[in-house]
Amino acid sequence: MEKLPKPTQNPWTIKGQTLKYENPWIRVTEFDVTHPGGGPGIYGTVHFKNVAVGILPIDDEGNTYLVGQYRFPLKQYHWEIPEGGGPLNVSPLVTAARELREETGLKAKTWEKLIEMHLSNSVCDEWGIVYLAKGLEQGVAQPDDDEALQVRKVPFLEVYDRVVRGEITDSLTVAAVLRARLLLFERGTL
Repeated sequence: MEKLPKPTQNPWTIKGQTLKYENPWIRVTEFDVTHPGGGPGIYGTVHFKNVAVGILPIDDEGNTYLVGQYRFPLKQYHWEIPEGGGPLNVSPLVTAARELREETGLKAKTWEKLIEMHLSNSVCDEWGIVYLAKGLEQGVAQPDDDEALQVRKVPFLEVYDRVVRGEITDSLTVAAVLRARLLLFERGTL
């Protein structure tokens, strides 16, 4: 397979920047730039102070667990894999185990990295990682005070079908389910 070229020179010239907004989770900056075509412009970016972490838990019977919640920015209710954010200086796997336990009450014996990805690289630097969690043991969920969650155990292949039909649109969930379906099919375990 041919290696894809990766130019290293930045075609943007930054003439100035202004911090527009900051909170404990994000920082929004507006840049005064000369764009790659040579003209003047502005570019706004969102810097994320946490890594996005998702967990695809699959039990011995081939079921997974979806978390339902209202997503404020979209003004819609969504079903997705357990996910959350963790500090950049903390192992994403530590964050994954915490989020799985908090949102579903599950603990996993084995963990496997499924995928790493940039979630919206046109305007932000948010980076995500998703783990496959197996060897599940049920405990008691302890969601954060600001979360109103529902948890449902669903056959993995049903979740896959819902992703393919476009019923589930959360990026971490879509990427995790498609990657896991391919991986588990290749291994002959699904």
